[in-house]
Amino acid sequence: MRPSPGDLLIIDGRASVQFAGERALMLNVVSVCDRPTYAGWVWLTGYVINRAGRATAKREVYVQFAGLRRASTLNARPSGAAILS
Repeated sequence: MRPSPGDLLIIDGRASVQFAGERALMLNVVSVCDRPTYAGWVWLTGYVINRAGRATAKREVYVQFAGLRRASTLNARPSGAAILS
C-alpha cells in the first residue's frame, strides 16, 4: 500500500523489525518522503496516536510498504502493543 497524508496506519513488526511486539504504534501520517530509498521502503512523518485518539509525539519512521496496514478506526490497535496513553 502507498500511504498518503491523513492515513491512520498500524506500524508494527510487519513494517519494520524495530516496531515488533510492544514497540508497535498507530501513526497519523502527515507527509510521505519522495527521496529515493531502497526498493519497497519509505520514510513517513506523522504523529503517534494514543488510546484516547490524541497525538502524543511526532515521529519519522522508515518502513516497508508491504507491511503497512490502514487502521479502520481508532479502536483498531496493533496486537500486543503498549500504545502511549
